[in-house]
Amino acid sequence: MFFVYILKCKNDKTYVGCTSNIQKRLKRHKDGQVTATKNILPVKMIFCSIFIDKNLAFNFEKYLKSGSGRAFMKRHLIKNLNFDN
Repeated sequence: MFFVYILKCKNDKTYVGCTSNIQKRLKRHKDGQVTATKNILPVKMIFCSIFIDKNLAFNFEKYLKSGSGRAFMKRHLIKNLNFDN
């Protein structure tokens, strides 16, 4: 299985990633071992989607990182989340 996930970072930005081991990847983020997020800790996972097909997962991750994908993400995936908790 493959996971596409969205993290909320301390600077109110989001990080989109894809992995086959979500627990290990999230731990690496939280431990500051991921270059893209180590300077914007803490991070909190706010969305995760599971895919059986690796290509579908990576294509969805790529889409979420595009302009229309970011708009989709804000409108449908993270619109009503409270980040204060």
